[in-house]
Amino acid sequence: MTLIDELDSLAQTATTTLAAVANLAELAEWKSTYIGKSGSLTRLSRGLGSLPADVRPTAGRQVNLLREQLESAFATAEERLRIAAQQAELAADRIDVSMPGRAPALGYAHLTNQVLAQVEQIFAEMGFQVTESPEVELDEYNFSLLNFADDHPARDMQDTFYLEMPAGAPSVLLRTHTSPGQIRVMRERAPEPLRILLPGKVYRNEQVTVRSEMMFHQFEFLAVGRHLSMGDLKGTLAYFAERMYGPGTQVRLRPSFFPFTEPSAEMDVSCFLCGGKGCRICKYAGWLEIGGCGMVHPNVLRNGGYDPTIFSGFAGGFGPERIAMLKYGIQDIRLFYGGDARFVEMFG
Repeated sequence: MTLIDELDSLAQTATTTLAAVANLAELAEWKSTYIGKSGSLTRLSRGLGSLPADVRPTAGRQVNLLREQLESAFATAEERLRIAAQQAELAADRIDVSMPGRAPALGYAHLTNQVLAQVEQIFAEMGFQVTESPEVELDEYNFSLLNFADDHPARDMQDTFYLEMPAGAPSVLLRTHTSPGQIRVMRERAPEPLRILLPGKVYRNEQVTVRSEMMFHQFEFLAVGRHLSMGDLKGTLAYFAERMYGPGTQVRLRPSFFPFTEPSAEMDVSCFLCGGKGCRICKYAGWLEIGGCGMVHPNVLRNGGYDPTIFSGFAGGFGPERIAMLKYGIQDIRLFYGGDARFVEMFG
């Protein structure tokens, strides 16, 4: 069989085989078999050198022509099979518009924000207005005007984050409590009576443990008016405790000391888990410590623009994280700011 005959036979076989190719994988195999580097046509073309000189040009043209024909047929088949594969993929992925949609994942309010919102609602029912104050504060407002002595331990660097300021500038810090807002609001509104709630972040240079964080939240309430007494304070606390922890919750005040209140007290509530009988959460005492409170010190009233011989006031400060930890049995305050979405979703 001459080379020309072999080329004719190859052309017929390749064309017939190509017509039966059903997918791109089979097409790639066809290309390798017939027109690849080791394919049948390539092997035949290597025999051109052994042909007589007068036959060689004609045979060469036949080889090149067949290669062009097979490559053209390959390109056509490849385009046809690629389109068919895309159509099959689209058909398989086609959206059934009659199917119910998938609800998108929703965010949740952080537990601290949930508690603060509840606190704000409770105090709003008693006529308190929510007010904000700066987180970056002057030392004067954070300590001096709140009756802190110059040598008070809270002024030390280990408790407070101070900002670097130019020489001669007033001392500036990240507020260690929300109480500076009391002075700012009193100076804005004196001598009018007021009832305000001051929620916000506070900062203390403390070691981070299961019970303490460098940044946490507080909310502080303040009432100033004529003839306010400890009875008014306890009534406010009793209403708050029942609304926050449920009907029947009792309030107990224990003597304490804070520079900005006189007299001062620690507020306890009867354990809402055991009803005051004693359990692990209340350490079997029947009471849970919530925060501090007291009558506004005369010096603080005076610094706020009120005459302490005419006006009196009461105030208290609590931590929403502590309230949440007690209410939900959370053992580690670091969970509030650890960034774990699962913790947030637990209270969504």
